[in-house]
Amino acid sequence: MADLDRQPDTDGRARAHDGTMLAYQRRGTGRRPLVLLAGQANNHHWWDGVRDDFHTTHGTITMDYRGTGGSGKPEEPYSTRQFADDVIAVLDHLGVARADVYGTSMGGRVAQWVAARHPDRVRRLVLGCTSPGGPHTVERTAAVRRSLARPDPTASRDALLDLMYSPAWRQGHPGPYRTLGDPGMPAHARRGHLLASARHDAWEALPGISAPTLILHGDEDQLTPPDNVPLLTARIPRARAHLFPGARHAYFEECRQDAGPLVASFLGEGG
Repeated sequence: MADLDRQPDTDGRARAHDGTMLAYQRRGTGRRPLVLLAGQANNHHWWDGVRDDFHTTHGTITMDYRGTGGSGKPEEPYSTRQFADDVIAVLDHLGVARADVYGTSMGGRVAQWVAARHPDRVRRLVLGCTSPGGPHTVERTAAVRRSLARPDPTASRDALLDLMYSPAWRQGHPGPYRTLGDPGMPAHARRGHLLASARHDAWEALPGISAPTLILHGDEDQLTPPDNVPLLTARIPRARAHLFPGARHAYFEECRQDAGPLVASFLGEGG
């Protein structure tokens, strides 16, 4: 297998180890491959607003998690380990031996497993607005959980929007917003994603991550509190962190002018 070659944009499907079809999207012609992993219950459009920032040096690879977008939606339990195996299946299908990996929110949890279980496949790792899972995680408050569980879908969506972006940023960016979930997901898949993220626990595996790691977070993130940053930084060898002042969960969009170059610079280190 070789690194991503300079081919035109491609949409395709790979087959997971259990036979589930996985939709992927390849963009850009940079010489290095960069896997971008979205948040819970979201498809690849999560990255639409920022993926072009990396195409000078990288070709980006996104995928629709099982249960979302153009991928299969089996009615069976999902897990972040399984999502990580799906990432490897896509890379195998594309013939990519080694890639940089950038995961945000639940995608950061998936990226932890990719890097811990397949260290030879990950050159550099970026974990954004995420946590280690399990009993060591600093959880969101009960008030935040209640706001997201409101029976009125509009009220629940508004609560999520407020957790994603600051009011000041939303005033200048009225949407459409790409981070509020895949509207086409069936109910069983949405529940599966919720449980997969909630049951994530990579604490024991984190010290096995050998790739240089950058941890990013908004310092006003209430969806995944920033108190998780020092936990990850201390647990992952060769990790360093950066907090974005005033940013909430979707720092990568709200702080794009700073976050994009910071990630690009990190990925450019080490030759």
